Amino acid sequence: MTSTEFQPRSALSGIPVLGVGLGFRPPFYRNLLRNEDAVDFLEITADHYFDAPLEKEKELDQLQERFTLIPHGLSLSLGSAEGIDHEYVDKLAAQVERVDPPYWSEHIAFTGAGGVDIGHLAPLPFSRESIDVVCRNIREVRRSIDRPLILENISYVVNLPGAEMKEGEFIREILESTDCGLLLDVTNLYINSLNLGYDAIAVLDELPMERVVQLHFVGGHWHDGVLIDSHSRATPQEIFDLMDAVVERSPLKGIILERDDNIPPFAELARELETARDIGRKHSRWD
Repeated sequence: MTSTEFQPRSALSGIPVLGVGLGFRPPFYRNLLRNEDAVDFLEITADHYFDAPLEKEKELDQLQERFTLIPHGLSLSLGSAEGIDHEYVDKLAAQVERVDPPYWSEHIAFTGAGGVDIGHLAPLPFSRESIDVVCRNIREVRRSIDRPLILENISYVVNLPGAEMKEGEFIREILESTDCGLLLDVTNLYINSLNLGYDAIAVLDELPMERVVQLHFVGGHWHDGVLIDSHSRATPQEIFDLMDAVVERSPLKGIILERDDNIPPFAELARELETARDIGRKHSRWD
């Protein structure tokens, strides 16, 4: 199946092919400047550049001179019933305007309320009410950020009560109601399938694969019989196999490796990037 067989979807159809890249972390900085050919684009954590000191501003300038940058938000809390934090949105909008990306991304999650940040990405009940909340918040955000938005699936260890549908249907309804793309975190999908005992491939049949714009991948670690999305290990073959199935079914534009802990020599990261790049080539997603 080639990318030309997928139907274009409004603003998403104008997103260019980006290739394979890294979620930027400061320890990568010097190696990135020495190994630009190994990395096609970067995803930056938008929050890390809010109210940034001059040193971080210069870092961002240098990265932008060399790579396409995709801002990735952490704390927008699109699942908050009380609405969005407009001060946060203003900072995010300024970051998107400065970086001028083809799209930006956030999570389908809840991260806080009443000015209190809970410190992690929490799942939402798969309910009509949650869909209404997320869609309403996205409409509000779009008043400030007129740029394609892609939404990421998160990992979680328990199914919340109040579910009225499966996760794939839940994500589909949000994306189709808001015309957003999907940032499909293959690692999160794999982790959830193991921890919660479902078939990851079957979930792909529920998701709107034609809306997949970007992927995330990395390895995690086991703790007390639970696989943790710690971004701390090399990507196992099982996740690359799942990535292959996703790429075959979707018109994705880019793949990002997220590594936050136990960071190995850059050559090891480059090998993982090349494995992902080969999967894209196999399915004619890029040359």
